[in-house]
Amino acid sequence: MRLFLDTADIEEIREINRWGVLRGVTTNPTLVEREKQDPERVWKEILQEVDGDVSLETTEPEAGPMYEQGLRLSQMGPNAVVKVPMTPAGLQAGSRLVKDGVRINVTLVFSPAQAILAAEIGAYIVSPFLGRIDDVASDGMYALRQICEIYEVQGYETQVLAASLRHPMHVVEAALAGADIATLPFDVFTKLVKHPLTDVGLQKFDQDWNALQRELKGGA
Repeated sequence: MRLFLDTADIEEIREINRWGVLRGVTTNPTLVEREKQDPERVWKEILQEVDGDVSLETTEPEAGPMYEQGLRLSQMGPNAVVKVPMTPAGLQAGSRLVKDGVRINVTLVFSPAQAILAAEIGAYIVSPFLGRIDDVASDGMYALRQICEIYEVQGYETQVLAASLRHPMHVVEAALAGADIATLPFDVFTKLVKHPLTDVGLQKFDQDWNALQRELKGGA
């Protein structure tokens, strides 16, 4: 399972990129708005920083303008992936983009039925929002498992991207369910590396090493 960062903050992206584990980035209009900069400047900077896929989301509500916007976004970089919403207009625009050779990410997916539609138009990625499904008293992880199973049974090539992940166990459970990609906000990404036993172990090693150095200096 590849790990993506869900952000438009270039400093967050650079930090995780330095770890050597970042495989892509997802953005959306809300994340871009937080940067208070020209969207194209934000997108171009991210595309240059990240070697992997970078999802750039359309904002036009109608199929025709959404298609045209998608074409422009796809030309911003070889690693650009165009996000279209799970709506009739999004499916129509997405289908046209796929036929033109553009890789699309169908976003705002909340059910296996919607995921089937995304696969049927040849989407490169489908993005079920697990945390938001949980927010309406449904089981987001169960929906993810169903989507992954359907895709395997049907032989769909669309990759499943687990989105709206709220904590590290969401990431672990998404991996167990068979998701191809997990996209995480910065705070969840940084929590993956943390464990109290790691901290205790490092403290113990540091104490023992320093004790050895003192003994060697005393013996000399």
